[in-house]
Amino acid sequence: MIIANPSSGKEEAEIYVKRVEQQLTYSGYQTEAKLTAKEGDAAAWAAAACARGYETVISIGGDGTVNEVVNGLAEKEQRPSLGIVPLGTVNDFARALNVPLEPEEAITIIGQGRLQKADIGKVNDRYFLNITALGDMAESTAEVSAKQKTALGSFAYFLEGAKTLVHKHPIDLTVRGAEREWTGRALLFLAALTNSVGGFERMAPNAEVDDGKLHCFIIKDTSLPRLVRIAANLIKGDLKEDPDVLYFRANPVTISSKEPLKANIDGDIGGEVPLTLQVLRKHIAVWVP
Repeated sequence: MIIANPSSGKEEAEIYVKRVEQQLTYSGYQTEAKLTAKEGDAAAWAAAACARGYETVISIGGDGTVNEVVNGLAEKEQRPSLGIVPLGTVNDFARALNVPLEPEEAITIIGQGRLQKADIGKVNDRYFLNITALGDMAESTAEVSAKQKTALGSFAYFLEGAKTLVHKHPIDLTVRGAEREWTGRALLFLAALTNSVGGFERMAPNAEVDDGKLHCFIIKDTSLPRLVRIAANLIKGDLKEDPDVLYFRANPVTISSKEPLKANIDGDIGGEVPLTLQVLRKHIAVWVP
């Protein structure tokens, strides 16, 4: 089953659907193509592919499309393998798995490359592939428009996040892992599954796609000059070494707060605290080079 978002990739998704169909037909596959029209379509069709015993589901679109597809596949008894043709602005999940970001190259590995087992995350009753985050910065980056992403790429997320620092609003958090508990005021909590977050491939450089761990960062409430240093360390890949950043690995993690906070789940505003995050290790098989 090929699931494509027709509004992604400068509206070229339907062209790539035809190319995927041609390649897979040549390789002996039968194909069915679906174009999304509204939120939830991709998840529903992916779930239908599980129920009908499909071998592979192919996502053509950005990170949002892949997220929906995986939400349809997750925890099903029969889970097809996943192919990715990245047409988004950032394509974090594809980056983490070394799937080519050039769509034509990505198409060639589907059914021809190898299958890599990858973790997915679960936050309450939703699934994620890259991040779950809390704080003003997390909420603001979820509001980046498609126009901003097209014009600025991954820098759009950095720009929106930076705006929140002018009038920073720390949040009260209690974060619990198996071996660590932290309570205090933070500017941002972020749990990453992969080494690519918003296009920054050095935020969690040690994160592997199948390590079974949440890579958690708590940016403590601190002064603006120190935040500039934190940003510099993020760019250098040294974020976890910063004295105002608490880093730890865990699975599962629970988060509570006295405030009614909403989480950024893979770029969309999702569940409210309290949250329980866990990793479903090596849960899906993805076509990679």
